[in-house]
Amino acid sequence: MSAKGARALARRYYEQCNKGKAAAIAVLDELCSSDIVWHSATGQDIRGLDALKKSHSAAYATFPDTHYTIDDTIVEGDKAVTRFTFSGTHKGEFGGIPPTNKKVTVWAIAIVLAANGKFKEVWERYDTLGWMQELGIVPKSGMRG
Repeated sequence: MSAKGARALARRYYEQCNKGKAAAIAVLDELCSSDIVWHSATGQDIRGLDALKKSHSAAYATFPDTHYTIDDTIVEGDKAVTRFTFSGTHKGEFGGIPPTNKKVTVWAIAIVLAANGKFKEVWERYDTLGWMQELGIVPKSGMRG
C-alpha cells in the first residue's frame, strides 16, 4: 500500500468515527479485514470484525459525542502511525467508573498495519493518566513538565 493510500485509510476511519456510532460501525466493514486484531488502549486484544464492532459500540455508549482530531500521520511501508486528539463526554460506565458527565480531551496514538488496503492489526494507546485526571478519578499533580 502506498503512503498516500495508508494516509487516506487512516483519515477515512477518523472522519467516519466523527459522524457518530452508526457511521463508525459501518466503516469497519470497509476498512478492516475480517480477522483484524486490535490491541486496544485497555490492554485487551480484540480479535475479529464482529468483536471490534461490539467494542466500538460500547465505546460510543460511554462517549456518545466521540470526536477525533488528527494531529499527525506518519507512514512507512505497510504501517501508518496517527497521533490524534480524542474528546468526548463521559455518559456511560467506563472501566467500572460510573458516568461523570465530564468532557475529556486527551492525546492518543494508533499504529496501523495495513494489508490489501485494509486494517490488519492496530495498536492503540491513549493518555490514560490524563483521562483519569480529567474524569476526577486520579488527582492532578502539581508537577509541571
